[in-house]
This record gives sequence, structure tokens and C-alpha cells, in this order.
Amino acid sequence: MMTPHDLSTIGAGFAHEAFGSQATFRAALRALSYPGRLVELAPDADIPHALHPTSSALLLALLDQDCRLWLSPKLVNSQAATWLMFHTGCALTQDPKQAQFAWVSDMADLPSLASFATGSDDYPDQSTTVLIDVPELDNPAVGHVAPGCLTLRGPGILGTSTLNFPGLHLEILECFASMWADNQVSFPRGVDVLFTAPTVIAGLPRSTHIHFSQER
Repeated sequence: MMTPHDLSTIGAGFAHEAFGSQATFRAALRALSYPGRLVELAPDADIPHALHPTSSALLLALLDQDCRLWLSPKLVNSQAATWLMFHTGCALTQDPKQAQFAWVSDMADLPSLASFATGSDDYPDQSTTVLIDVPELDNPAVGHVAPGCLTLRGPGILGTSTLNFPGLHLEILECFASMWADNQVSFPRGVDVLFTAPTVIAGLPRSTHIHFSQER
């Protein structure tokens, strides 16, 4: 139960709820429609200082009272839970299989993608959308693929596109690439991912194939 002190420290959410929510939702839709493309997101919202700005804004727009949210360990005892539950009416779950959305604040803490809901053949939409905070995102030019880059192919991509994660260890990205390959085995079942940097986001729907570059 939230105390009066808790309520007094909660930010106000979007400055203009309808406009802010719609703009943020469109950014998420664009990111998932064009996999790997960087989509700028400058939230017009009163977000607690300690929380990641783009992830917070996305969940503020996407969650509602019928949604269950799973939080990675570093977020469980943060302001994230109180702030999002107050503004969206969502419920928290400790079981990733029960979550419509998951928020991972550190890619090193990402559990197996198979631990989340992957939907069914009849209802593939009943799966988890996973938001993963990353330090930075970049779209390097063709021919300038750095170690750790993901080369993307699939619907919404003309030819190929590349997505780079400056600041992340190669081992973490290699682990993610392996999990992503497993995520595609049972297509159309599977999870979708939104990578969230401080000012941009990038989508990775389950229909996207990736190649992990290990060249040094």
C-alpha cells in the first residue's frame, strides 16, 4: 500500500496524457515495423530521475490495468514499480511466463528469452514484449560493421540493416544472438524486443533474422 509520502514523490507522467501516449506508441510501432532502425524518442513526461527515460515512457504508454509487468532484479526495488502501477494500473508478476511486458535494466541480467511467454500457434500475439536498456545504439554504414554488430534481415528491412551496441561486451551480445536463434525456432511463436537507449529505441520483432559479427 502506498503512503502519502510515496504519492507525493510520484512524477506526474505525460505532460499531455493523450498526445504523449499516442506519440510514444507510434514510436514503438515504427521501431517494430522497421527492425533495427533507430527511432528518436524524447518523452514529454515527468519521469523519476533514477529511471530510464525511454523505457519508462514506453511502458507508461503501453501498459494498462489488464497488463502484467515483469521487472529485472535491479528494478524490483526501484521507483519503477510504484510509478508504473500508479499511472497505468498494471500488476507486477514474478513469473515471466505471465507477463505481457518485461523491463530489463541491464542486458547482462536478461534471462533466457524462452522463460517469457511466447504465445501459441493460434494466438502468437499472447506473448511478452521485452524492453532492454542499453547504453547506446548505432546504425553503422554498410562496410563498417564493428565487432558485436547485429546484421538484420526480414520483413520491414530493405536488404539488410546493421545495429551496433557501443559499450556492451561481446560475450553479452553473443549470448543474446544465441537466444534469438532459439526464439525463432517456433515461429510464429516467440517474443519481440525493444532496445532502449537514452534518446532512441530500436525494435527487433520475432520475424527478424540476425547475424552476429565476431570479427575483431
